[in-house]
Amino acid sequence: MRATGATLDRLPGGILRITPQEALRPYPKVLTDRLAHWAETAPERTCIARRGPDGQWRRLSYGQVWESVRGIGQGLLDRGLSTERPVAILSENDLEHFLLMLAGQHVGIPTASLSPAYSLVSRDFGKLRHTLKILTPGLVFAADGVRYAPALEVTVDEHTEVVTTTAPPDRRNSSLFADLLAAVPTAAVEEAHGSIGPDGVAKFLFTSGSTSMPKAVINTHRMICSNLQQIAQTFSFLEDEPPVIVDWLPWNHTFGGNHDIGIALYNGGTFYIDDGKPGPGSIERTARNLREISTTIYFNVPKGYEDLLPFLRADRELRETFFRRLGLMFYAGAGLSQPVWDAYRQLALETCGERIIMATGLGATETAPMAIATTWETDRAGTIGIPVPGVELKLVPQGAKLEARVRGPNVTPGYWRQPELSRKAFDEDGFYCFGDAVRLIDPDDVNIGLLFDGRLNEDFKLANGTWVSAGPLRARILAHFAPFVRDAVLGGLDRDYISAIIFADLDACRSLAPELPKGASPEEIVSHPAVRGRFHSLLKSFAAQSTGSSTRLARAVLAEEPPSPDAGEITDKGSFNQRAVLERRAGLVEELYAPEPPAHILRV
Repeated sequence: MRATGATLDRLPGGILRITPQEALRPYPKVLTDRLAHWAETAPERTCIARRGPDGQWRRLSYGQVWESVRGIGQGLLDRGLSTERPVAILSENDLEHFLLMLAGQHVGIPTASLSPAYSLVSRDFGKLRHTLKILTPGLVFAADGVRYAPALEVTVDEHTEVVTTTAPPDRRNSSLFADLLAAVPTAAVEEAHGSIGPDGVAKFLFTSGSTSMPKAVINTHRMICSNLQQIAQTFSFLEDEPPVIVDWLPWNHTFGGNHDIGIALYNGGTFYIDDGKPGPGSIERTARNLREISTTIYFNVPKGYEDLLPFLRADRELRETFFRRLGLMFYAGAGLSQPVWDAYRQLALETCGERIIMATGLGATETAPMAIATTWETDRAGTIGIPVPGVELKLVPQGAKLEARVRGPNVTPGYWRQPELSRKAFDEDGFYCFGDAVRLIDPDDVNIGLLFDGRLNEDFKLANGTWVSAGPLRARILAHFAPFVRDAVLGGLDRDYISAIIFADLDACRSLAPELPKGASPEEIVSHPAVRGRFHSLLKSFAAQSTGSSTRLARAVLAEEPPSPDAGEITDKGSFNQRAVLERRAGLVEELYAPEPPAHILRV
């Protein structure tokens, strides 16, 4: 499965240019051209499935999806929707959401899948107001009119049509999804499809807003289709057998909504919507689904792999089903700890007698998403590989690090209705600037691959002028403190030493204090003497291994309050925003640097 390789050119100023040797093959103009192909060649094959209220899988074949997409497309055209008046989707992953996304792409009417957290978790609906203001949607879809009623009432103009699967809201312009689905396609559908250009807007995907309010990333048809062809060439086994995917990742993110769902559709596979996700009370449903469905390729974020691991270890049936047909495990969204990496490799070896590649890469909402990927067996978590076919990679010195910048057909033209942000995202040669640092594993051989070297805007200097590389240090902390830590946010800008606000894994910490009652609060768990004692011991052993002030963690505090999505501390993928955490918990930061810190501060 290894790619054919890349070439490295060294340019003036220390700039490195990396170019894949394999050319990008032709790809369709619109993603639904692949849907039409599979509807003709395999009309009865299951395209997508989701469990119904009775627990049974509700399946839609390629033929059914094709007919539904054309009908919904007609309904969207009848409403006069357009790029200026697109479709906003507030709901979680479901069959109606899937059909609506594809119907919009088929007739050239963009959709924007918005994080359900903006509607269901947020208390002030600030991010939902912001995204709707940018979009000016002509139609808003929410699966359940009751659950989404508070958000709809406050944020959606009363004249904008609201479509729901159930319980359409009263006193506003509303209708049922069934009515949209019932539209009879006319020649207008194919006329609209035929007029789509490759650079037309297929969808808007909002960035998570981890460092600011969300930005609407323009996703063109060219971006989406070229990237899925790039992925097909990178993971060539996808072309040998239609993939089977069980996946929970939200479609308002590029990982789930472009990459995962796109891989299934592009290659004629079957996509099972996982009704679980990481975390207690939800990961059990993921385990149930994976015990029933043998996947050929598995995608998750590191937290998902961590939470699934105990179930795989304890359940032989689950292990055997999970590894039976599995060709690749892929993670993204954050760094995976080496212990978890090693555990999956060992489980695969014990279960099926061979190692299964666990890979990652580097991408962004702005790159559709895959730009760099690993396609070969490695012994090290964090190897991100080389550029995929059709992507040029430029590494530009930024201090002691190299910033990754890319150019290719899968790169966005910019942000919708935010031209100044668009200009800042690209360099003078038209390369998109990730803001991520990478480095060559072997300076003499680019084909050994690249390593992620942290976010440039997260690095900081101590008072003594020493740079702290936050990303690699955080990865070391997570590995050392595993399995008792979920994440750590580092402080130390212009200070004498590094400190950390640690978000503990509460389930793992409970095992240190079994006498705690079942309903113990996070504060009760992290303040228990056994938990504090273990963290203090780990802090001291970590400091003993450090080589200097840039790698030595001197103080830490266990956060008693979970991260807040409303405050931007965490996204719905579970990734943390260092800046937002430090700003919101400024009082804790001051305690970490107090000459005589309070008792709850752990120190070496």
